[in-house]
Amino acid sequence: MAGEKKVFGFEEVAKHNVTKDCWIIIAGKVYDVTPFMDEHPGGDEVLLAVTGKDATGDFEDIGHSDSAREMMEKYHIGEIDASTIPAKRTYVPPQQVPHGPDKDNDFLIKILQFLVPILILGLAFAIRHYTKSE
Repeated sequence: MAGEKKVFGFEEVAKHNVTKDCWIIIAGKVYDVTPFMDEHPGGDEVLLAVTGKDATGDFEDIGHSDSAREMMEKYHIGEIDASTIPAKRTYVPPQQVPHGPDKDNDFLIKILQFLVPILILGLAFAIRHYTKSE
């Protein structure tokens, strides 16, 4: 069985739609991209958004490099049974963990990056105004 790839049904692939277990379909091939979620340049949200459908169009629209296409081979786990792909599938949003403290910290950092320089500048003007001899 070495070298032989498994054939998956569409519904089976569609079940793998979370960050810790993510499979996608591109050009009739099934890829388990779970280990690549943190490394993907577009973020894990991009990969989660294409679960549960044939992501070939999305993949080609981006214009991935040759090295990205070569990298895909290590995530290739099998083929999709084309007869199981529905003609039109309703969008099922991926199951995501609610925003955690990391997202809130990013917002706080951005606010501080804006406010701290303004406060320093204001303090400098106040010191200059009160220490200026007339």
